[in-house]
Amino acid sequence: MAMERGGKSAGGEPHVLAVDDSSVDRAVIASVLRSSKYRVTAVDSGKRALELLGLETDVNMIITDYWMPEMTGYELLKKVKESSELKQIPVVIMSSENVPNRISRCLEEGAEDFLLKPIQPSDVSRLCSRVLR
Repeated sequence: MAMERGGKSAGGEPHVLAVDDSSVDRAVIASVLRSSKYRVTAVDSGKRALELLGLETDVNMIITDYWMPEMTGYELLKKVKESSELKQIPVVIMSSENVPNRISRCLEEGAEDFLLKPIQPSDVSRLCSRVLR
């Protein structure tokens, strides 16, 4: 029996999967999201994110760094969008580099948004009000 995806967690908070190979950036993102009342699971690679997505059925949004070893955020985005089980989960890419053609490529591939680091609380509230209605 298929589990319903996209539902809120038991506590009612939307569940966000944060993916970044930098422990500092993961901590910053998790802290900003938690202060906005989101439940956050933070992992350090695209590979871990996909493993977790195979187990967790209640992820409401994925926010991922663009540059990571092994699998970039762009590759993670493509894998999520190619998966019939995952493709409805909004994916947000973030990067410390403002590279317009990279940003447009991610958006064309289905990213919900592209945020520049450091992530600000205003980015999160704008994003979440749009993505997690």
